[in-house]
Amino acid sequence: MAKQRSLDSEAQTFRAAVRDVTPLTQTPPAAGLAKAQPGARRRKAAASETENLDVAMPLLADSVVPDEGPAADAPTSESALSFQRAGVRIQTMRRLRRGLYPIDDELDLHGLTQTAARDLLADFIVRSRDRGCRCVRIIHGKGYRSGARGPVLKAAVNLWLRRHMDIMAFVSARPIDGGAGAVYALLRA
Repeated sequence: MAKQRSLDSEAQTFRAAVRDVTPLTQTPPAAGLAKAQPGARRRKAAASETENLDVAMPLLADSVVPDEGPAADAPTSESALSFQRAGVRIQTMRRLRRGLYPIDDELDLHGLTQTAARDLLADFIVRSRDRGCRCVRIIHGKGYRSGARGPVLKAAVNLWLRRHMDIMAFVSARPIDGGAGAVYALLRA
């Protein structure tokens, strides 16, 4: 009963405080303009991402682009990968290289074709970003079964991650987490 009296007195106090307040006037929308849908921008961006996947993340055979040239400096099976966008601090790269960021999610691309790996990787990055993941591990393998071509998926993942705008930085993983056959990738917050 005392609780009910307390709530009543709080309601009366509130009503007395807002007694002189006048509501803002609502302006009617302009005639002929459609009201924006809440998720329309996100859906439009997602649709354009899937349409432009071949441009944003080309397959390695198609990767002869003017600004990057053919894969002349393609990674070997034991070479370490590293990349950082402008604005990523040196301390952040050092922490990433040492494996000090907790791994929020992981993707294994072993044995997949380039097309399947690219589709899975693009979907994985978007899902991880939407879930709020900060650091993910991507296992691409060392390419020992690729023969004279060298590590195909490793070179492709290197190119794709550099071109994906949600990736802020990536480095080869520590030996315990896959070494030169995996990368830690830092996602845009």
